[in-house]
Amino acid sequence: MKNIKLIEVPSEIGAGTRGASLGIEAIKIAALDFMSNFFIHFPSVKIEEENKLLYEPIHSPYAKRMHGVVTMFERISKAVSESINEQFFPVVLSGDHSNAGGTIAGIKMAKPKSKLGVIWIDAHADLHTPYTTPSGNIHGMPMAISIAEDNMEMKVHDLDEKTAKQWEHLKAFGKISPKVLPEDVVFISLRDFEKEEKHLIEKHGMKVITTAEVRRTGAENVCRKALRHLSDCTDIYISFDVDSLDSSISKGTGTPVNNGLKEREVEDLISKFMQNRKICCFEITEVNPTLDRENLMAEIAFNILQRSVNVLMMN
Repeated sequence: MKNIKLIEVPSEIGAGTRGASLGIEAIKIAALDFMSNFFIHFPSVKIEEENKLLYEPIHSPYAKRMHGVVTMFERISKAVSESINEQFFPVVLSGDHSNAGGTIAGIKMAKPKSKLGVIWIDAHADLHTPYTTPSGNIHGMPMAISIAEDNMEMKVHDLDEKTAKQWEHLKAFGKISPKVLPEDVVFISLRDFEKEEKHLIEKHGMKVITTAEVRRTGAENVCRKALRHLSDCTDIYISFDVDSLDSSISKGTGTPVNNGLKEREVEDLISKFMQNRKICCFEITEVNPTLDRENLMAEIAFNILQRSVNVLMMN
Protein backbone atom coordinates (compact mmCIF):
# COMPACT_ATOMS: atom_id res chain seq x y z
CA MET A 1 0.00 0.00 0.00
CA LYS A 2 1.31 3.42 -0.94
CA ASN A 3 1.55 6.30 1.53
CA ILE A 4 0.09 9.35 -0.12
CA LYS A 5 1.05 12.94 0.49
CA LEU A 6 -0.91 15.82 -0.98
CA ILE A 7 1.15 18.75 -2.21
CA GLU A 8 -0.93 21.86 -2.75
CA VAL A 9 0.50 24.49 -5.10
CA PRO A 10 -1.96 27.40 -5.44
CA SER A 11 0.27 29.27 -7.88
CA GLU A 12 -1.16 30.80 -11.07
CA ILE A 13 1.64 33.12 -12.22
CA GLY A 14 2.25 30.97 -15.31
CA ALA A 15 -1.30 31.34 -16.63
CA GLY A 16 -2.83 33.99 -18.87
CA THR A 17 -6.27 33.92 -17.24
CA ARG A 18 -6.74 34.68 -13.55
CA GLY A 19 -8.32 32.29 -11.06
CA ALA A 20 -6.46 28.95 -11.22
CA SER A 21 -4.97 29.60 -7.77
CA LEU A 22 -8.48 29.04 -6.39
CA GLY A 23 -8.75 25.58 -7.97
CA ILE A 24 -7.48 23.64 -4.98
CA GLU A 25 -9.97 25.22 -2.57
CA ALA A 26 -12.71 24.57 -5.14
CA ILE A 27 -11.74 20.88 -5.22
CA LYS A 28 -11.88 20.80 -1.40
CA ILE A 29 -15.33 22.39 -1.48
CA ALA A 30 -16.40 19.71 -3.97
CA ALA A 31 -15.17 17.07 -1.50
CA LEU A 32 -17.27 18.66 1.25
CA ASP A 33 -20.31 18.80 -1.03
CA PHE A 34 -19.86 15.08 -1.69
CA MET A 35 -19.51 14.57 2.10
CA SER A 36 -16.08 13.05 1.56
CA ASN A 37 -13.39 13.15 4.21
CA PHE A 38 -10.69 12.70 1.54
CA PHE A 39 -8.73 15.78 2.60
CA ILE A 40 -8.56 14.68 6.24
CA HIS A 41 -7.12 11.27 5.33
CA PHE A 42 -3.73 12.25 4.01
CA PRO A 43 -0.82 14.36 5.19
CA SER A 44 -0.58 17.50 3.10
CA VAL A 45 1.81 20.36 2.56
CA LYS A 46 0.87 23.72 1.10
CA ILE A 47 3.51 25.50 -0.98
CA GLU A 48 3.79 29.24 -0.59
CA GLU A 49 2.99 31.05 -3.84
CA GLU A 50 4.21 34.24 -5.53
CA ASN A 51 0.81 35.39 -6.82
CA LYS A 52 1.52 38.94 -5.64
CA LEU A 53 3.56 39.22 -8.86
CA LEU A 54 0.27 39.36 -10.77
CA TYR A 55 -0.07 42.95 -9.53
CA GLU A 56 3.39 43.97 -10.69
CA PRO A 57 4.60 45.04 -14.14
CA ILE A 58 5.85 42.29 -16.44
CA HIS A 59 9.61 42.25 -17.05
CA SER A 60 9.75 39.99 -20.06
CA PRO A 61 6.92 39.77 -22.60
CA TYR A 62 8.14 36.33 -23.75
CA ALA A 63 8.41 34.72 -20.30
CA LYS A 64 6.00 36.50 -18.00
CA ARG A 65 6.85 36.42 -14.28
CA MET A 66 9.74 34.05 -15.00
CA HIS A 67 11.59 35.02 -11.79
CA GLY A 68 8.52 33.96 -9.81
CA VAL A 69 8.36 30.65 -11.68
CA VAL A 70 12.01 30.02 -10.74
CA THR A 71 11.08 30.54 -7.08
CA MET A 72 8.10 28.20 -7.44
CA PHE A 73 10.31 25.53 -9.05
CA GLU A 74 12.60 25.73 -6.02
CA ARG A 75 9.74 25.24 -3.56
CA ILE A 76 7.83 22.60 -5.52
CA SER A 77 10.88 20.50 -6.40
CA LYS A 78 11.99 20.52 -2.75
CA ALA A 79 8.56 19.38 -1.52
CA VAL A 80 8.23 16.67 -4.18
CA SER A 81 11.76 15.29 -3.74
CA GLU A 82 11.43 15.28 0.06
CA SER A 83 8.11 13.42 -0.18
CA ILE A 84 9.62 10.75 -2.44
CA ASN A 85 12.68 10.44 -0.20
CA GLU A 86 10.36 9.94 2.77
CA GLN A 87 8.63 7.10 0.86
CA PHE A 88 5.48 9.06 0.10
CA PHE A 89 3.68 9.07 -3.24
CA PRO A 90 3.21 12.77 -4.10
CA VAL A 91 -0.22 13.78 -5.39
CA VAL A 92 0.17 17.37 -6.56
CA LEU A 93 -2.80 19.72 -6.83
CA SER A 94 -1.64 22.79 -8.66
CA GLY A 95 -2.97 26.06 -10.01
CA ASP A 96 -1.45 26.44 -13.47
CA HIS A 97 0.51 23.92 -15.52
CA SER A 98 3.87 25.72 -15.31
CA ASN A 99 4.14 24.14 -11.85
CA ALA A 100 4.55 20.72 -13.47
CA GLY A 101 8.09 21.73 -14.44
CA GLY A 102 8.88 21.99 -10.73
CA THR A 103 7.24 18.63 -10.02
CA ILE A 104 9.32 16.90 -12.71
CA ALA A 105 12.47 18.55 -11.33
CA GLY A 106 11.58 17.24 -7.85
CA ILE A 107 11.12 13.68 -9.10
CA LYS A 108 14.50 13.79 -10.84
CA MET A 109 16.21 15.29 -7.79
CA ALA A 110 14.90 12.41 -5.67
CA LYS A 111 15.70 9.83 -8.36
CA PRO A 112 18.57 11.24 -10.42
CA LYS A 113 19.36 7.83 -11.95
CA SER A 114 15.79 7.13 -13.03
CA LYS A 115 14.67 7.15 -16.63
CA LEU A 116 11.52 9.20 -16.22
CA GLY A 117 8.51 8.81 -18.48
CA VAL A 118 5.73 11.39 -18.66
CA ILE A 119 2.06 10.87 -19.49
CA TRP A 120 0.73 14.33 -20.38
CA ILE A 121 -3.08 14.31 -20.48
CA ASP A 122 -3.76 17.75 -21.89
CA ALA A 123 -5.37 19.52 -24.84
CA HIS A 124 -2.04 21.36 -25.24
CA ALA A 125 1.53 20.21 -25.77
CA ASP A 126 3.08 22.93 -23.54
CA LEU A 127 6.16 22.74 -25.76
CA HIS A 128 6.60 26.47 -26.31
CA THR A 129 9.75 28.31 -25.32
CA PRO A 130 10.37 32.03 -24.79
CA TYR A 131 11.75 31.99 -28.35
CA THR A 132 8.47 30.72 -29.86
CA THR A 133 5.66 31.62 -27.43
CA PRO A 134 2.60 33.40 -28.81
CA SER A 135 1.49 34.52 -25.33
CA GLY A 136 4.54 34.68 -23.05
CA ASN A 137 2.67 32.58 -20.49
CA ILE A 138 4.94 29.98 -18.92
CA HIS A 139 2.16 27.41 -18.45
CA GLY A 140 2.66 26.80 -22.19
CA MET A 141 6.30 25.81 -21.59
CA PRO A 142 6.77 23.10 -18.89
CA MET A 143 7.24 20.26 -21.37
CA ALA A 144 9.90 22.23 -23.31
CA ILE A 145 11.62 23.03 -20.00
CA SER A 146 11.65 19.36 -19.01
CA ILE A 147 13.08 18.11 -22.32
CA ALA A 148 15.47 21.12 -22.31
CA GLU A 149 14.47 22.35 -25.75
CA ASP A 150 14.80 25.92 -27.10
CA ASN A 151 13.33 25.17 -30.55
CA MET A 152 15.68 27.64 -32.23
CA GLU A 153 14.69 26.30 -35.67
CA MET A 154 11.29 27.94 -35.17
CA LYS A 155 12.50 31.02 -33.33
CA VAL A 156 10.19 34.05 -33.47
CA HIS A 157 11.54 36.29 -30.67
CA ASP A 158 14.92 37.61 -29.57
CA LEU A 159 15.38 37.47 -25.81
CA ASP A 160 17.09 39.97 -23.57
CA GLU A 161 20.07 38.62 -21.66
CA LYS A 162 18.27 38.29 -18.32
CA THR A 163 15.33 36.31 -19.75
CA ALA A 164 17.68 34.03 -21.68
CA LYS A 165 19.67 33.39 -18.50
CA GLN A 166 16.58 32.61 -16.42
CA TRP A 167 15.33 30.26 -19.14
CA GLU A 168 18.65 28.39 -19.04
CA HIS A 169 18.31 28.21 -15.27
CA LEU A 170 14.83 26.67 -15.53
CA LYS A 171 15.97 24.03 -18.02
CA ALA A 172 19.01 23.12 -15.91
CA PHE A 173 17.08 23.16 -12.65
CA GLY A 174 18.31 20.61 -10.11
CA LYS A 175 21.50 20.36 -12.21
CA ILE A 176 19.85 17.71 -14.41
CA SER A 177 19.09 18.55 -18.02
CA PRO A 178 17.16 17.25 -19.84
CA LYS A 179 15.01 15.68 -17.13
CA VAL A 180 12.93 13.74 -19.60
CA LEU A 181 13.83 12.52 -23.08
CA PRO A 182 11.29 13.58 -25.72
CA GLU A 183 10.73 9.96 -26.74
CA ASP A 184 9.69 9.24 -23.13
CA VAL A 185 6.66 11.53 -23.33
CA VAL A 186 3.14 10.39 -24.24
CA PHE A 187 0.56 13.07 -25.02
CA ILE A 188 -3.07 12.02 -24.55
CA SER A 189 -5.96 14.04 -26.02
CA LEU A 190 -3.57 16.60 -27.49
CA ARG A 191 -5.50 18.71 -30.00
CA ASP A 192 -4.56 22.38 -29.77
CA PHE A 193 -0.99 23.28 -30.66
CA GLU A 194 0.96 25.71 -32.82
CA LYS A 195 3.26 24.91 -35.73
CA GLU A 196 6.31 25.54 -33.52
CA GLU A 197 5.16 22.78 -31.16
CA LYS A 198 4.21 20.50 -34.04
CA HIS A 199 7.78 20.90 -35.30
CA LEU A 200 9.15 19.52 -32.01
CA ILE A 201 6.66 16.65 -31.87
CA GLU A 202 7.72 15.61 -35.38
CA LYS A 203 11.42 16.31 -34.90
CA HIS A 204 11.57 14.10 -31.81
CA GLY A 205 8.88 11.63 -32.90
CA MET A 206 6.93 12.30 -29.71
CA LYS A 207 4.00 9.95 -29.03
CA VAL A 208 0.50 11.38 -29.43
CA ILE A 209 -2.69 9.46 -28.60
CA THR A 210 -5.76 11.36 -29.78
CA THR A 211 -9.19 11.69 -28.19
CA ALA A 212 -10.58 9.67 -31.11
CA GLU A 213 -8.20 6.81 -30.37
CA VAL A 214 -9.15 6.78 -26.69
CA ARG A 215 -12.81 6.63 -27.71
CA ARG A 216 -12.25 3.99 -30.38
CA THR A 217 -9.97 1.57 -28.52
CA GLY A 218 -10.91 2.24 -24.87
CA ALA A 219 -8.99 3.17 -21.75
CA GLU A 220 -7.41 -0.23 -21.22
CA ASN A 221 -5.86 -0.41 -24.69
CA VAL A 222 -4.63 3.18 -24.56
CA CYS A 223 -3.11 2.54 -21.17
CA ARG A 224 -1.36 -0.57 -22.47
CA LYS A 225 -0.09 1.27 -25.54
CA ALA A 226 1.28 4.20 -23.51
CA LEU A 227 2.99 1.93 -20.98
CA ARG A 228 4.46 -0.18 -23.77
CA HIS A 229 5.87 2.99 -25.30
CA LEU A 230 7.42 3.85 -21.92
CA SER A 231 8.56 0.31 -21.14
CA ASP A 232 12.23 1.41 -20.84
CA CYS A 233 11.34 3.97 -18.17
CA THR A 234 11.92 3.16 -14.51
CA ASP A 235 9.45 5.77 -13.24
CA ILE A 236 6.40 7.46 -14.77
CA TYR A 237 4.75 10.76 -13.85
CA ILE A 238 1.16 11.54 -14.85
CA SER A 239 0.12 15.14 -15.39
CA PHE A 240 -3.59 15.73 -15.86
CA ASP A 241 -4.66 19.14 -17.12
CA VAL A 242 -8.44 19.40 -16.80
CA ASP A 243 -8.63 21.09 -20.21
CA SER A 244 -8.06 17.62 -21.69
CA LEU A 245 -11.79 17.24 -20.97
CA ASP A 246 -14.17 18.41 -23.65
CA SER A 247 -15.06 22.12 -23.59
CA SER A 248 -18.71 21.19 -23.04
CA ILE A 249 -17.71 20.13 -19.51
CA SER A 250 -14.43 21.97 -19.05
CA LYS A 251 -15.81 25.48 -18.66
CA GLY A 252 -13.88 25.93 -15.43
CA THR A 253 -10.41 26.12 -16.94
CA GLY A 254 -8.44 28.89 -18.63
CA THR A 255 -8.07 27.40 -22.11
CA PRO A 256 -10.98 25.03 -22.92
CA VAL A 257 -10.85 23.18 -26.26
CA ASN A 258 -13.61 21.17 -27.90
CA ASN A 259 -13.30 17.56 -29.03
CA GLY A 260 -11.93 16.48 -25.67
CA LEU A 261 -12.36 13.51 -23.38
CA LYS A 262 -15.45 12.68 -21.35
CA GLU A 263 -15.20 12.60 -17.57
CA ARG A 264 -15.61 8.83 -17.49
CA GLU A 265 -12.87 8.33 -20.10
CA VAL A 266 -10.36 10.29 -18.05
CA GLU A 267 -11.38 8.50 -14.86
CA ASP A 268 -10.99 5.08 -16.47
CA LEU A 269 -7.73 6.04 -18.09
CA ILE A 270 -6.04 7.41 -14.98
CA SER A 271 -7.24 4.59 -12.73
CA LYS A 272 -5.86 2.06 -15.22
CA PHE A 273 -2.50 3.85 -15.18
CA MET A 274 -2.49 3.96 -11.39
CA GLN A 275 -2.39 0.17 -11.27
CA ASN A 276 1.13 0.26 -12.70
CA ARG A 277 3.98 0.14 -10.20
CA LYS A 278 6.13 2.55 -12.17
CA ILE A 279 3.78 5.48 -11.57
CA CYS A 280 5.61 7.66 -9.05
CA CYS A 281 3.65 10.93 -8.98
CA PHE A 282 0.30 12.33 -10.12
CA GLU A 283 -0.67 15.96 -10.70
CA ILE A 284 -4.02 17.65 -11.36
CA THR A 285 -3.88 21.19 -12.67
CA GLU A 286 -5.69 24.19 -14.21
CA VAL A 287 -9.05 24.05 -12.38
CA ASN A 288 -10.38 27.62 -12.46
CA PRO A 289 -13.65 28.04 -10.53
CA THR A 290 -14.02 31.71 -11.53
CA LEU A 291 -14.85 30.60 -15.08
CA ASP A 292 -17.23 27.87 -13.99
CA ARG A 293 -20.86 27.29 -13.13
CA GLU A 294 -21.79 25.47 -9.89
CA ASN A 295 -18.19 24.35 -9.29
CA LEU A 296 -18.62 21.62 -11.91
CA MET A 297 -14.98 21.37 -13.00
CA ALA A 298 -13.76 21.00 -9.43
CA GLU A 299 -16.35 18.30 -8.79
CA ILE A 300 -15.17 16.37 -11.84
CA ALA A 301 -11.53 16.86 -10.81
CA PHE A 302 -12.34 15.62 -7.31
CA ASN A 303 -14.06 12.48 -8.62
CA ILE A 304 -11.02 11.71 -10.76
CA LEU A 305 -8.66 12.46 -7.87
CA GLN A 306 -10.58 10.29 -5.41
CA ARG A 307 -10.89 7.31 -7.74
CA SER A 308 -7.22 7.51 -8.78
CA VAL A 309 -6.03 7.63 -5.19
CA ASN A 310 -8.33 4.73 -4.22
CA VAL A 311 -6.76 2.62 -6.96
CA LEU A 312 -3.29 3.63 -5.78
CA MET A 313 -4.11 2.63 -2.21
CA MET A 314 -5.32 -0.80 -3.32
CA ASN A 315 -2.18 -1.60 -5.28
